[in-house]
Amino acid sequence: MKIRFAGLSRRQVVRGAACAVLLGLVACVGGTTNADIFTPWGQPRGPNPAFARQVVTYPTHERPGTIIVDPYSHFLYVIHDAGQAIRYGVGVGAEGFVWSGRATVHSKQEWPDWYPPPEMLARKPELRQHMVQLQSGIGMKGGPDNPLGARAMYLWSGNKDTLYRIHGTNEPWTIGTNVSSGCIRLTNEDIVDLYNRTPIGAKVVVFGSANQPPLRSRADPFGKLKRSLSDLLNDRSGSN
Repeated sequence: MKIRFAGLSRRQVVRGAACAVLLGLVACVGGTTNADIFTPWGQPRGPNPAFARQVVTYPTHERPGTIIVDPYSHFLYVIHDAGQAIRYGVGVGAEGFVWSGRATVHSKQEWPDWYPPPEMLARKPELRQHMVQLQSGIGMKGGPDNPLGARAMYLWSGNKDTLYRIHGTNEPWTIGTNVSSGCIRLTNEDIVDLYNRTPIGAKVVVFGSANQPPLRSRADPFGKLKRSLSDLLNDRSGSN
């Protein structure tokens, strides 16, 4: 005997419920390419819990204390011994994909000043109202409203500045996303933690696209859910 709910077959009910669950979970976790995600009340959402700081298993030949930046997966790792690492979620600006390789932490700053490049000021002239004359040029003095956040670390390769930065952010909801500007950003809480763990001279490895594993081997938080939903949708026992 076929069971119908408000004129709908069991198959239609299961399909609707499955789609609603999947869409709801995707909405909760959010995407990894759009940093401008807001709640229905117009307020920015908090940091994505999927990118919270945690200790993870991370087999590597790098020495303890080495920082590994994986911009394509939106994670940064500090290597510990015994095959473990502290993993931090990161947001990646356009400059975060430009350079890859090995470097060292050349200098560190608390509440760093920000000097936007001339092309950014030309593109966004409204920024000038927030700029003042600083020691190194026109910029924004460090503080809670500064886009570089609470801390910054500057990477050099040999005697050359890579122009690659690891810094904080006053936009924690952008962690786990690609954003238009900046390098590698962490929440202010995480950058302070990383800053305190990292001495001058610490080694840093930044992955390029060639370092990425095949797509199907990466972690997929929705993989099992998608397969189970597919099984439900293809369940012939509820067919019309």
